[in-house]
Amino acid sequence: MSENNSKPETRVQITIPYNDPETAASIRDATTPDNQETPPGVTIDSNVHDVTLHITVTATAGMATLIATVDDLLSCIQAAEKALQQIE
Repeated sequence: MSENNSKPETRVQITIPYNDPETAASIRDATTPDNQETPPGVTIDSNVHDVTLHITVTATAGMATLIATVDDLLSCIQAAEKALQQIE
């Protein structure tokens, strides 16, 4: 812990390559509304670079909260991928 008594920060980085930038952006856009409703002490940042979706989940809320948030996010990503496959 730092001198200002802030809680320790834990970070998870997720990198998912897709076949094209449009798919990566679609998955990011499909999961972004969920990112706005994160638990207190958790932030999610996502961006697309070329064909890759980059997601960073940062938490000061504890390991259990971080794991639950990442699990929920991965479930949302999987659902978005399945929905896109149905459209294609």
